[in-house]
Amino acid sequence: MPLALLALTIGAFAIGTTEFVIVGLIPTIAADLGVTLPSAGLLVSLYALGVAVGAPLLTALTGRLPRKTLLLALMLLFTAGNLLAWLAPGYAALVVARVLTGLAHGVFFSIGSTIATSLVPRERAASAIAIMFSGLTVALVTGVPLGTFLGQHFGWRATFLAVSALGLVSFIASLAFVPRGLAQSAPASLLAQAQVLRRPRLLLVYAMTAVGYGGSFIAFTFLAPLLTEVTGFSAGAVSLVLLVYGVSVAVGNIWGGRLADRLGALAALQRIFLGLAAVLALYSLAAPHAPLALLVVLLWGAVAFGNVPGLQVYVVQQVARQAPQAVDVASGLNIAAFNLGIAGGAWAGGLIVQRLGLVHTGWIGAIVVLGAFALTRWSAQLDRRDPQPAPVLPVAVAGH
Repeated sequence: MPLALLALTIGAFAIGTTEFVIVGLIPTIAADLGVTLPSAGLLVSLYALGVAVGAPLLTALTGRLPRKTLLLALMLLFTAGNLLAWLAPGYAALVVARVLTGLAHGVFFSIGSTIATSLVPRERAASAIAIMFSGLTVALVTGVPLGTFLGQHFGWRATFLAVSALGLVSFIASLAFVPRGLAQSAPASLLAQAQVLRRPRLLLVYAMTAVGYGGSFIAFTFLAPLLTEVTGFSAGAVSLVLLVYGVSVAVGNIWGGRLADRLGALAALQRIFLGLAAVLALYSLAAPHAPLALLVVLLWGAVAFGNVPGLQVYVVQQVARQAPQAVDVASGLNIAAFNLGIAGGAWAGGLIVQRLGLVHTGWIGAIVVLGAFALTRWSAQLDRRDPQPAPVLPVAVAGH
């Protein structure tokens, strides 16, 4: 594996850790800064909004910069954002830090994929992208539980300091090993991205992505406080539960990809969305009982991200039919839809916690996920009315 690809993977690991570790630290941050759980949950929403808005906007504005220069600037921005979180004197500064790191996140994965494919022969392009995105999966399995453990024992600021150190390592590795003068395609303008959004069938896929992940993050955002306040786990045990969840996610991502290969993207998505809705409904019932809650979290991880391969493959199939000149733009917008779903789900979860209580996030999230299932069924009906086969383009999916 080229050392430059390893540098990208380290960056993906650092970014994945800082995105999701906040879930395990919400109770700690809320108590330390004197804010409510819903206010702490907004740190998830605002980060995701930074990704969703920053990815298309900054990708268009920085499209003519040399790839290595842009990559180094992004890792500096990421590191600075986490250092600001470490030093944040209060909630407002922490919000700014989260938005800054979210902006770096979106563009990193946009250009990281193109850099990864340029580092290897053409026939190994998909594998190179998968290796880079594996940093996200490893972050869920190791970075998030370790970061949660660190924050609970040494304060949440220590977690952000550790992540900023990872960002610095990625910066140094990229400076040393990523070659200069990498080939780059013409930048996707904001107008080109807007034209993709005029395609109703693509909007339907983006809605499936946003609604599906929105429903899941209604509950996932407040997993840590529910485990401590309702289930009765100690704060230290939360990091172990997140480890279980992360291992299950890694297995579920592979399983979801194989299911999409065997059944087709839409058939697989329908099964996964139904499974996710069932698990979220069980989550509300099982929350007061520790052994059952742990089992449900294990099942949850297996289906929570299992739909990523199917969604990305399906959006590529649809854009091959609807707008074949804009495959990269359409795939990037699906990532934006993913993060809009996270933002909306975390915000809605905060309202539910504030007005109804923590235990209600599960069953309400299940209802929202059933909406994604309904959208998937609708898309399948539309495909049956227009059975023209869409070209299957090579795509590697291992994260977002």
